[in-house]
Amino acid sequence: MDVLDAKYPFFASAREAVADAAVSLPELVATDAPAVERGRERVERALLDGTVESESGRFPDESDYDTQGELLSYPIARILVSLLDSEPAIEKYAAAEAATAMDRVRGDLATDDGLRSVPTPTVTLDDLLDEFDLEDAVRAEGTAPRSGSAVGGSAAGRAPVGSGGGGAGPAADHYRVAVGAYLSLTSPSWGESWRLVNRALADGAVRLPRDDLLRALESAVTERVREGLPFELADDGGIAAELESGVADLKRLLSERTYAGPVDVVAPDLFPPCMTNLIEKAERGAELSPPESFALMAFLVGIGMTPDEIVSFCADTSLDAEGIRYQTEYLRDDRGTQYPPPTCETLANYGICHNEDDHMQVAVDPLAYYEKQVAAADEITDWRERRADEGSENEEGADATD
Repeated sequence: MDVLDAKYPFFASAREAVADAAVSLPELVATDAPAVERGRERVERALLDGTVESESGRFPDESDYDTQGELLSYPIARILVSLLDSEPAIEKYAAAEAATAMDRVRGDLATDDGLRSVPTPTVTLDDLLDEFDLEDAVRAEGTAPRSGSAVGGSAAGRAPVGSGGGGAGPAADHYRVAVGAYLSLTSPSWGESWRLVNRALADGAVRLPRDDLLRALESAVTERVREGLPFELADDGGIAAELESGVADLKRLLSERTYAGPVDVVAPDLFPPCMTNLIEKAERGAELSPPESFALMAFLVGIGMTPDEIVSFCADTSLDAEGIRYQTEYLRDDRGTQYPPPTCETLANYGICHNEDDHMQVAVDPLAYYEKQVAAADEITDWRERRADEGSENEEGADATD
């Protein structure tokens, strides 16, 4: 087992490493090995925080990490999420594993200087494409495709896509993706810009900027993680029975932190300080980090705002409409179940929450804080009503000038 197996446990090589190690998962569970607690943490953080990173921090260097324990926590997590018997939980778990993996991919691509001189093994874009059998479907713009490739253009020998490592040369800004692969990896529900008619298409290939290619590949990772879940476990006193208490804890946690319905009032003046700070940062034109963006979107979804309302609310900020719709698609589901944003403690670990006025003593997460503020307010003007009134005034002004 190596560090890449632990970083990307859904890779075929990682599955082979687990098989070669001949480790007994029931024995791990029976002895309460560290991988079991880490697996439980993966599921908990996936469902509540949208990530499977450890609370202790981002994935550390190989020299100070239990690589085997991290890798084995992945199959343990899959067992736990199967035992939760919840389709929304499975979907959110798979999405969180994929989001975390692609965050690591972006980090690998950014740190790899093309000479493999980084201390920790990194994955290249070519590696990722090979993993999902997409090596013939994607090429860097300006390079010739492989012979017999599905990507349009003149036939030639193998041309790596360019990922910043492994001899592929510097990363490209745009890529050509075979139309069939594009349609299988993306969804029009992501927004208008993802509809094929709104993309540059030539010679059977779609032109994509690098960030969009990585976002499309995230869906491939999600499907890989989602595959086979949930699976049946024998109810014979084996591994399912050993994990019973851990599953009960996760179900109780979800029950405590799943809201029957949103607050359903949008009063920016009552938002918790951390959310106000993030909104003001975005209004200044500063880019929000992934944890910051996730926390803000989770909060706005949690108070009952629709994707269209969030797009309008954030219209004058650095947040783009497509990114908003993509994140809210993950945070919302068709069953009415809403998962709240990360806890104040988690937000503090990311430097987002600063515990202003010692509010952690009365609220464990931003939604709980907001609920208390709304309940205590004497009079509230909903932002949606104010927006509707402003729209009516604009229409009346336009009519008066006709």
